[in-house]
Amino acid sequence: MVQSYKKKPKLQEQYDTIVIGSGMGGLATAAILAKEGQRVLVLERHYTPGGFTHIFKRKGYEWDVGIHYIGDVQRENSILKKIFDYVSNDQLNWEDMGEVYDRIIIGDKQYDFVKGVKNFKAKMISYFPEEEKAINTYIKLVFEAVKTSKNYYISKTISPLLNTLIGGFLKKPFYKYSDKTTYKVLKSLTNNEELIKVLTGQYGDYGLPPKQSSFSMHASVARHYFGGGSFPVGGSSQIVNTISPVISDAGGTILTNAEVDEVIVKNNKAIGVKMLDGKEIFARNIVSNAGIITTYTKLLPQQTVQKHKLFDNLQKVKPSVAHVSLYIGLDGSPEELEIPKTNYWIYPDKIDHDTCVQNYLEDLSQPFPVVYLSFPSAKDPDWSNRYPGKSSIDIITLIPYETFEKWSDTSWKKRGDEYEKIKEEIAQRLLAELYKQLPQVEGKVSYYELSTPLTTKHFVNYQKGEIYGLDHSPERYRQPFLKPKTPIKNFYLTGQDIVTAGIGGALFSGVLSAIAVTGKNILKKIQ
Repeated sequence: MVQSYKKKPKLQEQYDTIVIGSGMGGLATAAILAKEGQRVLVLERHYTPGGFTHIFKRKGYEWDVGIHYIGDVQRENSILKKIFDYVSNDQLNWEDMGEVYDRIIIGDKQYDFVKGVKNFKAKMISYFPEEEKAINTYIKLVFEAVKTSKNYYISKTISPLLNTLIGGFLKKPFYKYSDKTTYKVLKSLTNNEELIKVLTGQYGDYGLPPKQSSFSMHASVARHYFGGGSFPVGGSSQIVNTISPVISDAGGTILTNAEVDEVIVKNNKAIGVKMLDGKEIFARNIVSNAGIITTYTKLLPQQTVQKHKLFDNLQKVKPSVAHVSLYIGLDGSPEELEIPKTNYWIYPDKIDHDTCVQNYLEDLSQPFPVVYLSFPSAKDPDWSNRYPGKSSIDIITLIPYETFEKWSDTSWKKRGDEYEKIKEEIAQRLLAELYKQLPQVEGKVSYYELSTPLTTKHFVNYQKGEIYGLDHSPERYRQPFLKPKTPIKNFYLTGQDIVTAGIGGALFSGVLSAIAVTGKNILKKIQ
């Protein structure tokens, strides 16, 4: 059940667990704990639950803000599919995007990522016949890197004593891949820069170009989509809609408009939360899904942060990239407008990804380093039942938070003419990219709206409007504090910061956090 805190709902005197934030990690943690018989209270400061899985509606359209496609949910024995089924009581359904899930566009050349490992391999070899050995080795390395990740993530849930005894053994195979950059691994296989650029054409899914990203992060995304892409039937709002009954059936509640001011810590033990209005709510366990930076800087008492030197930890990690997203509404159905299901990743010609990013960061008038086009109305078979004769498109690109930082103290929707002017310039540039790829939709756009890093900060509470929590650099994976348990008794973390970027990483974090809270082998129940 989802209720608004503003309506003063009747609350329990004591909960088993309070989860701060209703993003994918928080929802998954809450649902799993509910299935363990716990009464869980999920507190969401936004007016709608879901974090990056929520939708918003405007002018007779709706848009999904964070879910553009999910991999590995068509395979019945996939752990991701099993977790989604578990937390939604098998109520969440997925639509396959078809044979081509991603199209990498470099200048005027196109490279299709097709579903199925054999098909993908054959397609890549057809584009680069002289690179067959490199492509085969690359795919082998992707699988090897992903295979080592299970023990690495399990090591995040074991006791300090066990970690001392076997932690190194569990993590060492993973570090072989995570310590290297994506570019370094691919460069060891081939000198063909175009092939490297194509194979890393999904780097926008985790936000760091190849010379900065950990190969383990790249491998997990590549492997994730080898079986194709899928989209939730009915849109991403179905994630909350199917998970919230699991929480409420166990006596729990999701509260919106419910901003936590501080976690209450007594004798180094988390015992509850103090709300923005001063009300205190108590629980045996507190789980933060607010992101580690926000948790340490905003939610924990200062003396607790100082006692455990938590700010020192934050110096070892960086926030991930910020972005703008253009939400477009069109007249005409996806069929009438010939809108594809395939995602388009558009890159400048002749320059590697890292150089494109660097040039752009130094001068925003340079070509966008990446433009991502997503077509949710074409992906969702239920769209036309809800919005007949209409379509929607999302366009995303990277942008530095600093571009909009001077308006950080202004209110949403009231940031002034100069801010709106910059937004309009970016929107027009992105629309031009769209019309280049889909000329038939020009003249069909009836509404568009651009979100900036300040919008992300306002709604998701990430301090620099980052989209993926922490950067996925090799150093990030070496940080032992990025795990569910904290030095504060009964206080835990969940979300993509303790696993990896995206909905899949956040979903899996819910499993790890539930294991840490209960001490039970939750994975065994799910599998």
